[in-house]
Amino acid sequence: MKIKDLKTYIVENPPPSHGLRLWVFVKLITDNGIEGIGEPWGYGFEPKVMVQMIQSIGEQYVIGTDPFKIEEMWRRIYGGGHGEARLCVLSAIEMACWDIIGKALEQPVYNLLGGKYHEKVRSYTYLYPASDDPNQTSVHMDPMRAAERAAAYVKMGFTGVKFDPCPPSMANPLQLSLEALENAEAVVRNVREAVGDKCDILIGTHGQMTTSSAIRLAKRLERYDPLWFEEPTPPENKNEMARVAHHTTIPVATGERLSTKYEFRDLLQNQAASILQFALGRVGGILEAKKIAGMAEAYYAQIAPHLYAGPVEAIADIQIDICSPNFLIQESIETFGGFHAEMLKEPIKWQDGYIIPPTKPGLGIELNEEVMKEHPYTGTAPGLGG
Repeated sequence: MKIKDLKTYIVENPPPSHGLRLWVFVKLITDNGIEGIGEPWGYGFEPKVMVQMIQSIGEQYVIGTDPFKIEEMWRRIYGGGHGEARLCVLSAIEMACWDIIGKALEQPVYNLLGGKYHEKVRSYTYLYPASDDPNQTSVHMDPMRAAERAAAYVKMGFTGVKFDPCPPSMANPLQLSLEALENAEAVVRNVREAVGDKCDILIGTHGQMTTSSAIRLAKRLERYDPLWFEEPTPPENKNEMARVAHHTTIPVATGERLSTKYEFRDLLQNQAASILQFALGRVGGILEAKKIAGMAEAYYAQIAPHLYAGPVEAIADIQIDICSPNFLIQESIETFGGFHAEMLKEPIKWQDGYIIPPTKPGLGIELNEEVMKEHPYTGTAPGLGG
């Protein structure tokens, strides 16, 4: 069996656009008619450029090859040059190969990577404004609205909610003001009071803080017992993140901006985090994620895959979750309803706080190409940064 063709798709995710405004998908087709799908994670520039990269790398390294030879393909693409965008392409292509392999062997991917360890996948969601709320701005820094939305998600069945209580910063990491620290604590306090002990609180940040500021905030939040403190500092300096981890009882989580076993090795060796949040569309693919999960076991670290993308990356996350003993919790886009459900012929199943894994071969989902055709990229939406 050989891969004979590669196709790409850019789909606009309509408002409220949870999981990025644009999704890119890749389809690999074999000479005996088996199709596999993959999805790269957001990368912050014109999506047509990413499509060109997928097609170029596909022609160079994928067309004419055996989809079963994952390690050989991975090494050839990875060895041909590094960089975030290239790893996103590699991840999507690798994902699609696993989909083909599973279909050829008539097995779900998780059965090929150790088998089912978890019967279902616990999930959490970000706090989003209610669909009927005329104020569709973020609720994360509003103590009252954040608490209301957290309580609503608990009623839906969620046992974990995430929110970013700190001012966003895309520039240098911040030393938070006393006012910002007070407000962040007020948000967390109100959410804890609203959900009680029925729900874990996940503190999300995006590397906004200096090391000292992160430690100051962590000291304030320890009394509310969050499940984790995510990316308290920018992730590229593992030593500084380790300083935060060593100064707080809150577990540190990170990994959505990291790729390959090599970067996660540094993270684990420095004891910078005990919860790893790799993104399947960026980390290097399914097998790379499984290797990282196995490596994490030796450090008693857990995995909680990141997701802010479309349904293909989501289902790839779920395949890893099911077969990894050290899986903790999976990020979901609410209950995978809305456009995530419309994009699939059979939506991802979510019930009472858990994702029910697919049992069909391969990744276990099929894109609805009619819906994809109805939502083409028009060239007017912003880039795919996530």
